[in-house]
Amino acid sequence: MGETFEDVLDEHGNIKIPENRTMVDLVDQHAAVNGDELAYRFIDYSRERDGEYHDLTWNRFGVRLRAVAARLQQVTQPGDRVAILAPQGLDYIVAMYAAVYAGNIAVPLFDPEEQGHSDRLHAVLSDCTPAAILTVGTAAAGVREIFKHLPVPRRPRIIAVEAIPDSVGESWVRPVIRMDDVAYLQYTSGSTRTPAGVEITHRAVGTNLLQMIDAIGITEKARGVTWLPLFHDMGLLTVILPTIGGKYITIMSPSAFVRRPYRWIKELAAQEDGAEIFAAAPNFAFEHAAARGLPKAGEELDLSNVIGLINGSEPVSVTSMRKFNDAFAPYGLPKTAIKPCYGMAEATLFVSATKREDEARTVWVDRARLNAGRMVEVDEHAENAVAQVSCGYVANSQWAVIVDPETGAERPDGEVGEIWLHGANIGRGYWGRPEETEATFHNRLTARQPDSHAEGAAPEANWMRTGDFGAYYDGELFITGRVKDLVIVDGRNHYPQDLEYSAQESSTALRPGFVAAFSVSENQLLADAVTTPADTREQLVIVAERGTGAAKLDPEPITETVRAAIAKRHGVTVRDLLLVPAGSIPRTSSGKIARRACKAAYLEGTLRGAHRQQAFPDALD
Repeated sequence: MGETFEDVLDEHGNIKIPENRTMVDLVDQHAAVNGDELAYRFIDYSRERDGEYHDLTWNRFGVRLRAVAARLQQVTQPGDRVAILAPQGLDYIVAMYAAVYAGNIAVPLFDPEEQGHSDRLHAVLSDCTPAAILTVGTAAAGVREIFKHLPVPRRPRIIAVEAIPDSVGESWVRPVIRMDDVAYLQYTSGSTRTPAGVEITHRAVGTNLLQMIDAIGITEKARGVTWLPLFHDMGLLTVILPTIGGKYITIMSPSAFVRRPYRWIKELAAQEDGAEIFAAAPNFAFEHAAARGLPKAGEELDLSNVIGLINGSEPVSVTSMRKFNDAFAPYGLPKTAIKPCYGMAEATLFVSATKREDEARTVWVDRARLNAGRMVEVDEHAENAVAQVSCGYVANSQWAVIVDPETGAERPDGEVGEIWLHGANIGRGYWGRPEETEATFHNRLTARQPDSHAEGAAPEANWMRTGDFGAYYDGELFITGRVKDLVIVDGRNHYPQDLEYSAQESSTALRPGFVAAFSVSENQLLADAVTTPADTREQLVIVAERGTGAAKLDPEPITETVRAAIAKRHGVTVRDLLLVPAGSIPRTSSGKIARRACKAAYLEGTLRGAHRQQAFPDALD
């Protein structure tokens, strides 16, 4: 597009996007300059094992956007919400952008035919009250079913994207859009509450994309590959990225990856165009690909062009990274390829990542000191060592401080506290939730350290509370866990992911990555026993899905093994260990373990097939 990264930096080296860089402007500029070049490629594996390739050029993309946007302008008003309920594919991308092109607020949601999203979907639709739904013809009947309970005047207009003729675009009127207007609502995972829609502005999108490009080292000859759901913040930002930098993006469905992970690996391989390749995926994908994504014997595979595989959206596992590197190093995968990162919907997406030229870094720290709030490095083989994976360096023009969550005072490097964020990439707030917006997005630092990580941010700057614990160590950001997920037993802190890792490592009968640890008060555990409401001592509960081949194993030896490992390594007793079938543990829309939802289901007895355990092996008489 003729611009370099330096063109959007001010005199202080901070990102400052011009006022004519809305999402509409970016696509129009691409269509004018690079019209015949490929914008998106979708590989459809629904009918052919090797996939059918569907390509979309920038010119064609612009034509389709205007047609669908013009149709929306006929039935909506500027600022109306338009939800996207469509399968993964090119029509989804057209729908997402068309809503913005119409002057509406896009709401990227699910494929309506996917199972398991019903409650969340109804909650989101009730929250954002869309005036129109963009879908495809094959899904339209299912979408209508979602709204049949509403009176006819309150039902949104349902539009099949591919059915709109190109000629409708002749009536499109360019909407009046400012950089700080809301482009779309990114709904949070909502594992324990009604999902909240983060208001993402045009400025936030552009800023965050430039931060990603700078941090990962994405050049004009780089292109991406994604199977991530397009309603997920990481998947969505990946497909918006070509409007600012790099080449086209190759897309496939999540199910295509899960069924045959080699499809993703193959697309990461060097192609005839010699492009550099980048991608993003949650931690489980790397372990899944290492186990089931290797090429067949004799098949050629060149992964030397991979510049960055962003590993985020769930805690990064040292084991998963090692397995992936060991599996694909023989095929040229650089040691620097995996990029642990930190991000969240409230920040549009991206916060920090390992530099392009750096290998992923793991620091081993003392578990007891970490639980007490301090990172103290020890030898990897020390008895009380626990691995912490660096999430690299915070992006340009974004600030992350570690604070005491009670006082709002910045803590020194090496000390654990809540992560607070500031920058033009931060969302404007939560849709229709002024109180939550105030509590989350409008916070002030009460004190700064002498070498403050807030340097460059105005004294009166608003800071966004992430709800995540973290620490700086050697200038890099480490994420230690969620504030609300912290397990506190006998007055000592324990990070749930640490307990979960110890449990799954102790027994092959547990399914890796499908273990949930949380604490429950004594009076909740023994609701039917003789206790008092004041008996609020916390007890550790672990829920674990059985691994492959472990469905019929005697639970007692498994339980004893896990209890012994947790007691030895963490000095805490597992009050209840519940073994459940695969698929029982609740997960968020982005695939993370939903610990608080799991705890609620445990207390309700629904994890036991409506049977509540009454006796515990270590219960007092």
